[in-house]
Amino acid sequence: MSGLTIGAVAKQAGVNIDTLRYYERQGVVVKPPRTDSNYRVYPEETVRRVWFVKRAQELGFSLKEIKALLALRATHGARCEDVRQQALRKIEEIEDKIRSLKAMKAALGKLADECSATQGPVSDCPILESWNTNGKRWRKS
Repeated sequence: MSGLTIGAVAKQAGVNIDTLRYYERQGVVVKPPRTDSNYRVYPEETVRRVWFVKRAQELGFSLKEIKALLALRATHGARCEDVRQQALRKIEEIEDKIRSLKAMKAALGKLADECSATQGPVSDCPILESWNTNGKRWRKS
């Protein structure tokens, strides 16, 4: 048998077998051929591909985005600039998330400060009171 078993790929790539099967279903890892005894036989390149997928996920890329990046590699005429543009879009998304998280942190910090100044019962807690009566919106701080 030439190639790697699913267990060998998973071990070398540092993922579990279910992750590898999931990547196959999502199309980021090519489904390998099977032997006569129905074992999957992966090419050695699969380990590098899984490493790339894991690293890209750590950088915030979704599997859909990773699939698009991998497709660029196989696209005739694709340029490094095409990949760079995807990276720049991801940076913009990350910056938007950072701004949103900072706003949430500031709002929660303000509520926590108000709460520490109140020694009354929990029914008077500014954090709990900030919830609108219709249960849908936080009051603006």
